[in-house]
Amino acid sequence: MTTYLIIDDEHIAHTIIKGYCDLLPNMTLAKHCYDALEALDYLRSHQVDLIFLDLNMPKLKGFEFLRILPQPPKVIVTTAYKEHALEGFELNIIDYLLKPFSFERFLKAINKAIDFKSDPNGLISPHIKEQQHIFLYSDKKHRQVKVDDILFIKADGNYCQVMLSEGHILIRQKLSDILESLSSQKFIQVHKSFILAKKHIHSIEGNRVTIKNHQIPIGKLYKANVLNFLKH
Repeated sequence: MTTYLIIDDEHIAHTIIKGYCDLLPNMTLAKHCYDALEALDYLRSHQVDLIFLDLNMPKLKGFEFLRILPQPPKVIVTTAYKEHALEGFELNIIDYLLKPFSFERFLKAINKAIDFKSDPNGLISPHIKEQQHIFLYSDKKHRQVKVDDILFIKADGNYCQVMLSEGHILIRQKLSDILESLSSQKFIQVHKSFILAKKHIHSIEGNRVTIKNHQIPIGKLYKANVLNFLKH
């Protein structure tokens, strides 16, 4: 379960973010805060996993608030001002969403937040990453899938088939977009139409990869990926 806090002085922003979160499993709203001082007071006696943070607020600006938090949770910035993005990432935020943002863009940020872990000092580090789950949209709902259950992903026209340890999911998404959401430490592209889970590769012979009873071709442009995988 992921508990989250919305900090924004605009009511419409709260409505949009909560509406998006309500479409996802395991997302629980802790509190609506309409300025950073209200959030600061709440966090003195409560803990949350994730903050959606606006920047241009009265009394205390978003990044000023973030700097005075002794152990900030994961933070996704939601703002209309793109010029502060670099400063945000220097403060180890998870993602920087420019208003108005689509649900698809919001979902990418949530997937990043799920993947990130805190370091011993409570700060978020983009270099400490262990991907465990990913949200996939299938059959008019968003399903949370264990990354370790994914065998491979195959492009199929305007769709992609996500083959799992048990069953499969058909999603309307480009293979390249899915690849962006997956850890390169766990997945490898071996063909223009195939992304494979490294841990499930049983054997590589000639221009074929075997995963369980599936034979997957290696494309000419992706042989270097396979060779690098074999070296490691």
